[in-house]
Amino acid sequence: MNFEKMKRQVREVSQIASWPQMCGLVERTVHRESSVWEYPVAACRAVGGSEEQALPAAAATFCSVISIHLVDDMLDEDPRGDYLVLGSGQVANYALAFQAAGHLLLDAPGIPLEIRPALHASFAGMSLATCFGQGLDARELQSEGEYWQVVESKTPPLFSEALRMGALLGGASAGTADLLARLGRVLGRLIQVSDDVTDALETPARADWKRRGNNLPILYAMTAGHPEREEFLDVSTQVEDPEALARAQKILLRSGAVSYCTLKLVEFSKEAQNLFESIPLQDREPVARLVELHLQPLHRLLESVGVEEPALLFS
Repeated sequence: MNFEKMKRQVREVSQIASWPQMCGLVERTVHRESSVWEYPVAACRAVGGSEEQALPAAAATFCSVISIHLVDDMLDEDPRGDYLVLGSGQVANYALAFQAAGHLLLDAPGIPLEIRPALHASFAGMSLATCFGQGLDARELQSEGEYWQVVESKTPPLFSEALRMGALLGGASAGTADLLARLGRVLGRLIQVSDDVTDALETPARADWKRRGNNLPILYAMTAGHPEREEFLDVSTQVEDPEALARAQKILLRSGAVSYCTLKLVEFSKEAQNLFESIPLQDREPVARLVELHLQPLHRLLESVGVEEPALLFS
């Protein structure tokens, strides 16, 4: 995808072009191969459309991601958040502006009038669901049931609706767009659990350790019946100390927390691949590539514990 062209579309939205702080937030955002704003392009191409047709949805998704990160950092009290420099009020205002910009991008003159209502409904539904999920995620969770309720609201809608919007812009039927949206929800679950494992095992300690129940492997080690549970409950509150963090991470491994998350990742991976195979697409490669990109962290995790050919588990 032409990332610079997409960013230019955002910068050219009414008011943003003359708003230096907004333009700065656009410009500093880094592109990655697996960025969710690639999803509309992949879906659009897969159903027979072009990258050009998908750019409004890619740009709208890009705006939504910036908005989500701005707010999420405040809710998580992330020490790297923009709110610490710019102020909470200003950051909240920027987040609102990016959401509004997303709707304007989906109302571009080149978009057929008959699909605009569906695009706006998709974008609004994605935004509302994510906000609801962020609200749930702002408190420390006590059980795995609560964890999955938050995940279903917070992460899958973004990936789901990004695929739906791209498919609609490419001329797909509502049925095909729905199937791609279902695939996006599964990938959202996969990504959330994968990120949780990465964050729990990183050094220095990530913000996840401040609200331990909101990270799946940490939650597992806190609630499952294993011999080191009480020690983990204690040491996991002291992870600013590198030695305490190392002890907590070793317990994560010994308690079965990482193994449990790996099993969930394998489950989601199989579900995603089976669903992908059932979707009628003109060009399977763009979406297949997305699925494969999100399987790579799982493959690396499996290789680290001695599985020589991880891909065979999903064949």
